[in-house]
Amino acid sequence: MSDTLVAFDEVLTRYEPALGLEVHVELNTNTKMFCGCPTAFGAEPNTQVCPTCLGLPGAMPVVNQVGVESAIRIGLALNCSIAEWCRFARKNYFYPDMPKNFQTSQYDEPIAFDGWMDVEITGDDGPETFRVEIERAHMEEDTGKSTHIGSSGRIHGADYSLVDYNRAGIPLIEIVTKPITGAGEKAPLVARAYVQQLRELIVALGVSEARMDQGNLRADVNLSLAASGSGVLGTRTETKNVNSFRSVERAVRFEMQRHAGVLDAGGSILQETRHWHEDTGITTSGREKSDAEDYRYFPEPDLVPVAASREWVEELRGTLPENPTARRARLQADWGFTEPEMRDTVNAGALDLVEQTIGAGVSASAAKKWWLGELARSAKESDVELSDLPVTPALVAEVQGLVDAGTLNDKLARQVFEGLLAGEGTPAEIVEARGLAMVSDDGALSAAVDEAIAANPEVAEKIRDGKVQAAGALIGSVMKAMRGQADAARVRELILEKLT
Repeated sequence: MSDTLVAFDEVLTRYEPALGLEVHVELNTNTKMFCGCPTAFGAEPNTQVCPTCLGLPGAMPVVNQVGVESAIRIGLALNCSIAEWCRFARKNYFYPDMPKNFQTSQYDEPIAFDGWMDVEITGDDGPETFRVEIERAHMEEDTGKSTHIGSSGRIHGADYSLVDYNRAGIPLIEIVTKPITGAGEKAPLVARAYVQQLRELIVALGVSEARMDQGNLRADVNLSLAASGSGVLGTRTETKNVNSFRSVERAVRFEMQRHAGVLDAGGSILQETRHWHEDTGITTSGREKSDAEDYRYFPEPDLVPVAASREWVEELRGTLPENPTARRARLQADWGFTEPEMRDTVNAGALDLVEQTIGAGVSASAAKKWWLGELARSAKESDVELSDLPVTPALVAEVQGLVDAGTLNDKLARQVFEGLLAGEGTPAEIVEARGLAMVSDDGALSAAVDEAIAANPEVAEKIRDGKVQAAGALIGSVMKAMRGQADAARVRELILEKLT
């Protein structure tokens, strides 16, 4: 039976939403959290495993120091307190993707706790800052990956399932917010902005690629509704593994509308996990949500506690990069970008690329033009990240240098980028091989102008009569004849010299 949805604006007349976001960050360590197996993405199934991550009898875990270091740096960047002493726990449950039948995690003693992050949202009233409080950030290991073979792609109705344990044991940091209240109709925007800014922070720290498409960063969205003014929290649902910023926003909005429909009908919300469907924009029921006691947590007997010295913590604090929000504001002022221009640059994943291109001597407007125009279209068509294109900031600067020198115009430069994406060589080699250089020789241009005048006597007469705006038609004729390689400014000068 389909869910009854209440109009979003109507939800806010009777209910107050509360959010909770759990974000799992897969670290980019060379080896797993408790063993020496490699963590490279895309390896053949079950080739990056050992007795420890497979949970075989007698295998003993050892903590990955870089994983602990990354956890501390994430905690510090989120303004958390860092525990002087913490330990791992066993989270017990049975599922085929966890070969040990328990997950090594942290329970009541996380490595980082009581933090916050300010997020910026843009609503109808303009930019607004909203503080999201962080409950904890704790260390754990990832599970394996199950692939359910059948029409639905889910375990229900599948013909059979395959399990790849390569991912089992990869270091994870789970970042859990405190209940986010008071956002009202802006709750979906706050959720999206939080995950987006958290990803920026993780990338700036260099501890993860944080690619949602590869599962490096996964968001679980908890939501509940309570009657307006009641001062209580409603029963929550948890939408699992939402894999894009837009989907985080859509999932919050949908669950608010669905909860309101259930409550208006006199029903009660079941505390459960739910699946997000990207194609239809809805959630469906998964399983009844377990409470902490259901996992029978107990201290991990095979691992010693982690006691990070205050000297080490302060040393790591000194490695933190500039806060991404402050950096974005600084760069926006330096570059003279408007708020929408800066938002588009960030959303395209082009901030670092634009900054590096400007550092190579290109104007801010030109760098933005190429990365958010021609190259962004190519990345979208190829379904890859901008940074994965075979075009570097140095190459963009080289192409723009040819434009600035008058060797190319923007139209010809686009053909050079086409050649770069096809692997045809350097910009200079592509210009030569394709014969793209601008024609600025007055002799050749003058002859082309004469031909255009002869072919368009009515237009020429208008220019002689003082209607110089008509020169555009002759310029277009010359540019067409010369395959777009004429210097348009010089062509205009020659036309006016000949006809006025």
